[in-house]
Amino acid sequence: MPVVRLRAPLSELAGGKRELDLAGTTVVDVLRALEHEHPGTRGWILDEHGRIREHINVFVNKEYGQEDTSVIESDRLHVIPAISGG
Repeated sequence: MPVVRLRAPLSELAGGKRELDLAGTTVVDVLRALEHEHPGTRGWILDEHGRIREHINVFVNKEYGQEDTSVIESDRLHVIPAISGG
């Protein structure tokens, strides 16, 4: 299964887990599996239309990923919230 790596504060919403093995064949499949297994993440990564929120970046093996990006068992997904400040 693809490995999903979460950064704070998303890891806190997933019960403190920073790495998770989740099933899926596309980025959005894997993110839906994350929401299913860790309901605290629901709505933080995917919006109500199932799209990645604009303040979230997803990388698949160091390449920018989108909802329809294909993933395989050996892939690593990094889910990174954007940082803002003044």
